[in-house]
Amino acid sequence: MFQTITNALRQAAFGAAALAVSATVAPAQEIRIGAMREGTSWYVFAATLEQMIEPILGANTVEVVARGGGVANPMVVQAGRAEIALSNTATAVWAMEGAPVYEGASAPDIRALVGGLNDVYIGVMARQAFLEARGTTDLAAILASDQPVRILLKPAGSSAVPAAEMILQALGTNAEEIRANGGDIVQVDTPQIPDILRNGDADIYIDTIVRGHPTITEVTLTAGMRFIDIPQAAMEVLSANGLGVGTFGPWFEGQEAPTVGANLGTVLIANASVPDETAYQITRTVIENAAAMGEAHAAWRAFVPENAWRPENVGIPLHPGAERYYRERGWIQ
Repeated sequence: MFQTITNALRQAAFGAAALAVSATVAPAQEIRIGAMREGTSWYVFAATLEQMIEPILGANTVEVVARGGGVANPMVVQAGRAEIALSNTATAVWAMEGAPVYEGASAPDIRALVGGLNDVYIGVMARQAFLEARGTTDLAAILASDQPVRILLKPAGSSAVPAAEMILQALGTNAEEIRANGGDIVQVDTPQIPDILRNGDADIYIDTIVRGHPTITEVTLTAGMRFIDIPQAAMEVLSANGLGVGTFGPWFEGQEAPTVGANLGTVLIANASVPDETAYQITRTVIENAAAMGEAHAAWRAFVPENAWRPENVGIPLHPGAERYYRERGWIQ
């Protein structure tokens, strides 16, 4: 995979250099790209984008911030700790509106550059042995039972955490009640997740899922996992909070059919203070190098550039520089 990424970066850099010949040079400005830790699809995207836009913005002007996440990144951009960042579409909306997950904070100064980059589903998995012992794959029935259940999540900052809270609430429970019943909510960093599931130290795993996700791939190959649908009652709550309704897969070992999940979406956002010309060039570079993005990571191959501006894909207002690009292409009338 690393060789594939390296090749894609070289192709992206070559393409961006050619693009720079005909492009208006954007004002020199340091651009920090908020992503996630190394190895994630967002880090791969950010590293690829870095190679694409440096020929246009200038050498040593672009840096990838290898931390953050779907919930954190809108606030990272709002606070000026990154000029642009990847965000979930839903969390960008939550941040701009000051939703409860942000505990009184909001991000009124974030703007969209490119939406619809890839689908990011909230999905639910359970160990096959646990499901066999319970005799059901119905998540609502499992949570309604008086038998304890241990739910595995990533730490706060992941979009999966507030989504999981919504699912539990919709199905009539919460973390406190699960613990009171002898169960637990286990929150660990991504590298610890496979071992916890292999060792049988958790029963249900809720996370963000994209095609080719390395952690999901590992646990489905080594921990005897099965995907289960999010029940309708929970999907209604997730939909009311800005997530799309849909199915994903089959993408992984043991996933024999599409699974019902909630789509958070992915959007590249910027601070409103980013100069219009810079925002224009970044938007142009992403759109016109979409194929290189797809080569860097399978998650980006379904991106449809002409839909990148649509309200359902960006969630928040477009940056004026991005809007100018889409109008020039004739996609916004």
